[in-house]
Amino acid sequence: MPGRDQELGSYYVGVDVGTGSVRAALVDQRGILLAFADQPINQWEPQFNHHEQSSEDIWVACCIVTKKVVQGIDLNQIRGLGFDATCSLVVLDKQFHPLPVNHEGDSHRNIIMWLDHRAVSQVHRINETKHSVLQYVGGVMSVEMQAPKLLWLKENLRETCWDKAGHFFDLPDFLSWKATGVTARFPTVRKRKTSIRAINKYVGTALQIMIVGWYCALCLAEVCELAATAELA
Repeated sequence: MPGRDQELGSYYVGVDVGTGSVRAALVDQRGILLAFADQPINQWEPQFNHHEQSSEDIWVACCIVTKKVVQGIDLNQIRGLGFDATCSLVVLDKQFHPLPVNHEGDSHRNIIMWLDHRAVSQVHRINETKHSVLQYVGGVMSVEMQAPKLLWLKENLRETCWDKAGHFFDLPDFLSWKATGVTARFPTVRKRKTSIRAINKYVGTALQIMIVGWYCALCLAEVCELAATAELA
């Protein structure tokens, strides 16, 4: 590909998953953009305020754009791969198979998108608790965060999704797992190796333990172990 300086020896790939497409870029060690590719991804709106995607579709798109930008490059010269993605919730069973996040039972649609507002009732109840954890998200939780979506799943899809769930991923964490096979994220509170990244990204272990208690108070104890098992990856 024109403009590539093979003698530099180091290349880096960045993958960005947006709402409607996946983009990848190849840069050299000076930060110069050498290649770019994008790929559209599907989304579904089965009813008002319900927005869903497929983790399988997104991963296929990630692979397509990555292969395009590294064409002609010695893969041994690629020093890093990074992912950025929307704050969407990915649901898998204990064998890492997708689970449906919809009343239709379509397991291909296993992502509740960031812009999904189905959990309005749940987020209102969460904010009414006025729990001290909420100070770390500006005093109130957004309906677009993961906790209200998890509560919605438990209250509305108990048999088809919640009881079968083995892993809840924030979308960037899902992509890291797909690329490495490692479920550890930073930071993490674990039950079913579940990320609670949206609210504990910048807090220490003591506050993570408080967050565990908060999840238990919301009747979401299933998403985390006892406080003693809280673990940073």
